[in-house]
Amino acid sequence: MGLVSTTEALGGDSSGARSAVRRRMTSSELATWRALLDTTAELRRVLGTELQEMSLSPADYQVLLALTEANDKQLRSSDLAQTIDWERSRLSHHLGRMERRRLIRRDDCATDNRGAEISLTAEGARVFRRATAPHMRSIKRHFADALTPEQFAALGDILRSLQNHLYPYLAARAEGGRR
Repeated sequence: MGLVSTTEALGGDSSGARSAVRRRMTSSELATWRALLDTTAELRRVLGTELQEMSLSPADYQVLLALTEANDKQLRSSDLAQTIDWERSRLSHHLGRMERRRLIRRDDCATDNRGAEISLTAEGARVFRRATAPHMRSIKRHFADALTPEQFAALGDILRSLQNHLYPYLAARAEGGRR
């Protein structure tokens, strides 16, 4: 999600041209968008700070979660990059740091000379297990406890609506590669 200038959000663009098809956002809609950005950024900051108290970055946790959920606790590096939606160069640098800490292991891929198989190590599994319960308590404290069951249901509906709205874009992106 990117930031949108007030001019763009209200229906214009930075060159001043207007789109006859696009409805302008209301100031209330724009305020809601900004609240979404600010709130999700703050939740990430708070949860990230608490993860770091357990010697894991949010990025470490994201990689370990993907590997924990994968068959045989391993993924090809390209599949891992796609799963966590990272550029391959970013992932490669981060995996190097995690490998030095013995959280993951990289092995040459038997079917592709350019690829690597990323595996969760026993140490990575131990660190992930140790961090998961406190991380889940943190999510509950900072997110779930703020909402009623009705608000959760409404939020679920809203998120499904957004996902369905974005689906044509996401499907085209997956078919055509990253744009």
